[in-house]
Amino acid sequence: GNPAVVNLVPLNGILGSSEEVLKWAASAEQGSEHPLGKAIVKAARQRGLTLSDPSDFQAQGGMGVEAVVPDRQVRVGKPNWFDTGIAGLEAAGPAVSEMQTDGHTVMVLAIDGQAAGLIAVADTLKSDSKEAIAILHRQGLKVVMLTGDNPRTAQAIARQVGIDEVFSEVRPEEKSEKVKLLQSQGYRVGMVGDGINDAPALAQADVGMAIGTGTDVAIEAADVILSSGRLTGIPRAIAISRKTMGTVRQNLFLAFVYNVTLIPVAAGALAPFSDVPLMLRQLHPILAALAMALSSISVVSNSLRLYRAKIV
Repeated sequence: GNPAVVNLVPLNGILGSSEEVLKWAASAEQGSEHPLGKAIVKAARQRGLTLSDPSDFQAQGGMGVEAVVPDRQVRVGKPNWFDTGIAGLEAAGPAVSEMQTDGHTVMVLAIDGQAAGLIAVADTLKSDSKEAIAILHRQGLKVVMLTGDNPRTAQAIARQVGIDEVFSEVRPEEKSEKVKLLQSQGYRVGMVGDGINDAPALAQADVGMAIGTGTDVAIEAADVILSSGRLTGIPRAIAISRKTMGTVRQNLFLAFVYNVTLIPVAAGALAPFSDVPLMLRQLHPILAALAMALSSISVVSNSLRLYRAKIV
């Protein structure tokens, strides 16, 4: 989806307004490549806020970022990243839980070791998400979501679109391990992703599908590129591949029928039978050429049926 900031809550009187919360968080997030960090920066710029340049920027994979903005230590990240060493965060627990239950991803802004604000980001679902998952179900597939979000947010999103199983609070480096886990349970796994952190999982999966609008690293690691960027491209790609493999099997069958039938004839299997026409007892070159032509025509014609195949 497309993450967007939906709520800002100042904490402990450190900052005077929600816009200040957004300004400090966006200043720290300017060096981030994460979609949530980009959403915060985008929201600040849309509101015309002047951002400070961060220094000593560090990103903690799957947890948050920290930077000096300016001359003050700023951290922005998941609440469980701040379990220790951050003053004033415990009182915000109910507000965090409520936002997460609503399906929002909550991040904490801390300034100089004190909780200064909460930022709720909603990952707006793509318009075709529910449709794509419904089609995948009709194709007999199980849909699993790998996300770094907390369990409440992940389950709320899963309920909206009908996802079967959720792995929440998955760190970027753990995604490929989750794919291995599913493979060890006997599943053939198709992984769909678009980010840098998805690349190892895309490579590990039996089939990796990259969204065409995603990062170059993800695209390079994937086996299939969904150039339209639409999620309905996933079941379409699966349907096309299934029909293609079905056609390949039919063509092999046709080829074997021709060869199994005519090779013995060409070898003289009918020669002892005087009732059989001479041109079959000693296979006439014209008949052999005609048989080969018919074999090629039948295989090509069967393949051309894919043009008219009904794809979801």
